Amino acid sequence: MKFSLIICTYQRPASLINLMESVQEQLLVPDEILIIDSSPNDNSKNALQEKFYPGLKYFKVGVEGRGLTKQRNFGIQKVAETSEIVCFLDDDIVLTPEYFRNLISTYSKNPNALGVGGAIIDEVQWRKLHPGEMPTFSKFSLDGYIRKDSSRFLLRKKLGLLGNSFPTFMPEEGHGRSVGFLPPSNKIYKVETFMGGVASYRKTVFEQLKFSTYFEGYGLYEDTDFTLRCSKIGNLYVNTAAKLYHYHDEDGRPNKFKYGKMVVRNGWYVWRVRHENPSFKAKISWHLITWLLIFIRFANIFNTPNKKQAFSEGIGRTFGWISLIFNKPKVLIND
Repeated sequence: MKFSLIICTYQRPASLINLMESVQEQLLVPDEILIIDSSPNDNSKNALQEKFYPGLKYFKVGVEGRGLTKQRNFGIQKVAETSEIVCFLDDDIVLTPEYFRNLISTYSKNPNALGVGGAIIDEVQWRKLHPGEMPTFSKFSLDGYIRKDSSRFLLRKKLGLLGNSFPTFMPEEGHGRSVGFLPPSNKIYKVETFMGGVASYRKTVFEQLKFSTYFEGYGLYEDTDFTLRCSKIGNLYVNTAAKLYHYHDEDGRPNKFKYGKMVVRNGWYVWRVRHENPSFKAKISWHLITWLLIFIRFANIFNTPNKKQAFSEGIGRTFGWISLIFNKPKVLIND
């Protein structure tokens, strides 16, 4: 299968080069690599020119084209006609050598797949369950693997605000478990959502869908929005054998106030993309969980070293929730 790789970048030349070097070491390499750069300077362009990268196509976009969803939509228009699969990677990713081979093979194993996501392996510590071991209250287990559950899910368990939906599938009250709760089992899982920075889709998908114009700039949860809409027309999968590292470069990220506001407003948006008319009980649960998460973030002022960031994000989340009372986002289901 011929496939293209799109990398949208903004002021991260060092991270971009690290990613490009890992792409060169792939057992299966992309037929073309499209860099969509919205940086106000030429640092990334100059860094790329220092070494020859086969199949590289570089595009610079201005302020009017800046933003993750805009850059992705731009890149899709530049993909070769012969490509069957379009892959996306964040610019602060580093791949394991078998990433593309395992990712692309998923389409052959699942001919009905519209999209396939990869698996980040450096963010969560999993281990195999011991024979006869039963998970404790503070643990989460799946397919013979176990990990520590996060404080937010533990508190939701205690308060009866946590359902039993499978990871990546959004329950009616929203706030489900993410792709990070799929274990490193090397299995292929059918999913409803996956991360946009480690994603791929059949090119035919973009004849029906595009990345939403609602998400501007940093575009938090744009991947959830797109995969939820894609799930309504076909099947998505995550191949946990397609492994990579995500280093979370802080350059180019919004301040914590704006981030916190986006968490709530964009979170509400994608919840309504999946559940257009949730029940009254689900609505109450969504708001209760949202306020629980705000409380946890404020509590981080006392139990984490980044007190200022925790406070700023907590304030941002609070303002985001208040803004929903007066100005709810307009959900663009078909955008």
